[in-house]
Amino acid sequence: MNAANQFYTLLAMAGSGVVLGVMFDVYRVLAARLRAPRWLLPLCDVVYILVATLFSFRVLYHSNFGEIRYHVFLGLLIGVCFHFALLSSFAIQVINWVIDTIIRLYKLLLRLADLLILKPLKLLYRFVVLLFGFLLAVSIFLYKFMVQLLYPLWSLLRFLLRPIIRPLQKHVRMPKGLKTFGTKLKNVWPWFKDWLKR
Repeated sequence: MNAANQFYTLLAMAGSGVVLGVMFDVYRVLAARLRAPRWLLPLCDVVYILVATLFSFRVLYHSNFGEIRYHVFLGLLIGVCFHFALLSSFAIQVINWVIDTIIRLYKLLLRLADLLILKPLKLLYRFVVLLFGFLLAVSIFLYKFMVQLLYPLWSLLRFLLRPIIRPLQKHVRMPKGLKTFGTKLKNVWPWFKDWLKR
């Protein structure tokens, strides 16, 4: 491997060290913001180490086809030290700002969904309930009104048909069950008439 390739590998691994530092800052900030339980942290550490190792070997493979030399580790050490010495505090601020921005956008989307979807649906539901109640009240009113209009006609019809019905009742015997039903119906009619007047 010539000097140019070694220098390129050194720069690539230094950049990888910076990226690994940023990834570690993201991991630290998320663990603190999400208040991850202590028993979960060792598992997260293992996941971070695996991801960092795979990322480093991927960069190493593209830079010098996977050959491990001393300058590989030197580049990683330079990148990590450079990040934590100069960039870590700024990276943490940026990460916190990104998380806060995502939270604000999430809350804004919830408010928009409430204003544009949930509240119109609630208003529509109330309108349908009120409309149904109004139509039901109008139907009951019209029913009572029609009954009160037809009641005098029914009384007049009974009065006019009485001379015809009375002679028929003497010659036609009503079944016992029907006669009992008629008696019960006569007892219910005054209550039904009072209910209609109310």
